[in-house]
Amino acid sequence: MKMVWKKREREQGKKAVGRARSAVSDLPFDAADEESTSGKNEEDEKVTIDHGVALDSKTRRLSESFRCEGNLLAEEGRFREALTKWEAALLLTPDEAVLHEQKAQVLLELGDDWNALKAASRATELEPSWPEAWTTLARAQLNLGEPEESFQSFEKALSLKPGSEDIEAERESVSRLVKRRKQLQLSGSPISRVGFSGLEAMGHPATAVPQTDDGPGDADCG
Repeated sequence: MKMVWKKREREQGKKAVGRARSAVSDLPFDAADEESTSGKNEEDEKVTIDHGVALDSKTRRLSESFRCEGNLLAEEGRFREALTKWEAALLLTPDEAVLHEQKAQVLLELGDDWNALKAASRATELEPSWPEAWTTLARAQLNLGEPEESFQSFEKALSLKPGSEDIEAERESVSRLVKRRKQLQLSGSPISRVGFSGLEAMGHPATAVPQTDDGPGDADCG
């Protein structure tokens, strides 16, 4: 299965920093000293601001480099190595929803459903209007034996992306599973844990399907 991994990079606005000026005219030093001191302080402040912007830009470029390396590794099926790269990127930019969602996909591939659930949940917290994050969360919930919660997450994803045939198909599969569980509960029969293997039996893939839709603020690796 070919893996396609994408991310979106959000633009960050630059905040202008202004200096507070005194309204008092008769200060205990002459006008020349005031202008000299003011000019020096403003220059120092500008250097500090520019340096901060440079550091932020450098951090984001490094994070993007790790992300792109992880994408290539994931496409090659080297999931643990990809995970290492994305975790390094998250240390630099911890609020990138797409990195959390990609991490969740890889963890599903590796069978680490609990940590996949946590990563997908974080993605939905950071980008609550991103349907792919809710879809990945739904898959993780299903793998953990929570079909009712999974159905609700698929419902959320579909409300954000109406008409998506893929989401509708998975939601319907989970809906049938929920109904079946209720029937088993009423009959007193034992209920087995059903995850993606259960969906495979209903005609859906058994592993996490990498998202091909653009994530929030996504930019392709060059």
